[in-house]
Amino acid sequence: MKQDRTADEPIDAWRAVAEWYHAYFTGIVLYVSSRHGTASTAELVYEIFCRQRRERFLPGLQKLGLEKLPHAVAAAQYHYLSNHIGGVSVEYMYESDRKAWIRYAAPRWIWAGTALCGIAPEVSQAMLRGWHAQNGTMLGNPRLGFVCTKQTVDAQSGLEGYYYEYDRDLLPHERLRFARDEDAPDFDPAKAPRLPTDQWPSARLAKAHRNYAMEYVRSAYPTALQLWGPDEAAHRLQMAGRMIGMQLYHEVARGLGGAYAPDAAGFARFIADLGTAHGDACRVESHPDGSCEVRQDGWAFMHGIGEYHPALAGAWNGLIEGALQAHNRRLQMAFDVRTNGQGYALAWKIGNQALQGTRS
Repeated sequence: MKQDRTADEPIDAWRAVAEWYHAYFTGIVLYVSSRHGTASTAELVYEIFCRQRRERFLPGLQKLGLEKLPHAVAAAQYHYLSNHIGGVSVEYMYESDRKAWIRYAAPRWIWAGTALCGIAPEVSQAMLRGWHAQNGTMLGNPRLGFVCTKQTVDAQSGLEGYYYEYDRDLLPHERLRFARDEDAPDFDPAKAPRLPTDQWPSARLAKAHRNYAMEYVRSAYPTALQLWGPDEAAHRLQMAGRMIGMQLYHEVARGLGGAYAPDAAGFARFIADLGTAHGDACRVESHPDGSCEVRQDGWAFMHGIGEYHPALAGAWNGLIEGALQAHNRRLQMAFDVRTNGQGYALAWKIGNQALQGTRS
């Protein structure tokens, strides 16, 4: 399949990786919800979005040049532009310096397709409580809150609401309010903020979309580790990864541009192409017995995750295990990851015979 390239950049491959992690994040949430209940899922989502807010919000305002705007406007424009970069269907409507709307229109990106039916309202509210409701505290403005007027998980037309600066400081429980009787104004693209095209060409946007989706799972990993401990976190993340790897393998393979033969060599090439699309250096070695090894220098997914635990390596490899089941369920695979002063070194061996198990 010929790739859509701008300035010789593998845009289709980046899009494939974005969908890989997009589906994985949704799969993690649904897996936890179906097996451990709404309360556990809401806690996970709340903590993930708290982490993202702490790590991304203020630097993002600076990067997007929004830090000098009125706080309600700055917060709404941040969510509009950052989600627009990530490929999300999102709208922004200015009402005043103290009131600005944000609307995540259907279809919702984060709960794509039929996944929307499996997300409890409390889980959607946890996202708002962890991020939108806390923007005022991040800005040092205790009067700024978020008012939610619709939720897609309640079969309404989108997730929408507005940032509003009150005349007094808000108590913690007042930072998120619901006003289901209110309705957002119509979106006018001509009045929305725009990214400068000279700084954000299509290739940069495609790479940013990949990183945006990956960042959700990057936040989920250390959050799950701290909430559940390494053994339980690894189990849940690996199980969800296997399911998503199986479901997404053929779609991602098409995006990578490869027609992968259903043997060890074909799957080795898939892993290498996937790693390259992440930005990692990969090479494939073939052996006389028909087995193949893939060696990867670096691990882009782990960039920025400070709370690493070896159990997380096997959890992440669940994606590859699931993909192998869809590629050829008769093949065997061993996985190894090592750390050194230069970072991570990953290796896979794929063959028809029983192979040594995972080490980390």
